[in-house]
Amino acid sequence: MAEGAFRDAAQKAGLRAHVDSVGTANYHIGDAPDPRAIATALRHEIDISSLTGRQLTEAHFHEFTHIFALDKANLAGIKARQPRNGTAKVALLLDAVGGESVKDPYYGDEAGFEECWDVISNAVDKVVEQLVKEGAAATFA
Repeated sequence: MAEGAFRDAAQKAGLRAHVDSVGTANYHIGDAPDPRAIATALRHEIDISSLTGRQLTEAHFHEFTHIFALDKANLAGIKARQPRNGTAKVALLLDAVGGESVKDPYYGDEAGFEECWDVISNAVDKVVEQLVKEGAAATFA
């Protein structure tokens, strides 16, 4: 959902951004997003159904200016994989709004996905706003 929300916010703000969503674990590689996530994004007129799960690689730390984690466990996993010469700034997505981790909606119902969307969307809007203002030099942690 974060990738779809970010793409949409960046496009609306006129920010040219290459956005990619990956995981730190390998158990969803090749899988489509959760059907509830797809439905939630579609309610906000964003189609994420063509996305597939992939895993974070060392190349991401060189290809992207920023890497955002949705929760502290994934943030720790990302930082553990960050190469010394990696140039991407790593932060928690909710750092942009003074928050903690995005609550994982997986074990809940549709309402949890909608709540998650709202939290992510709010944070993404702030990230995009800051990137428009400061460019690749923007920091969030």
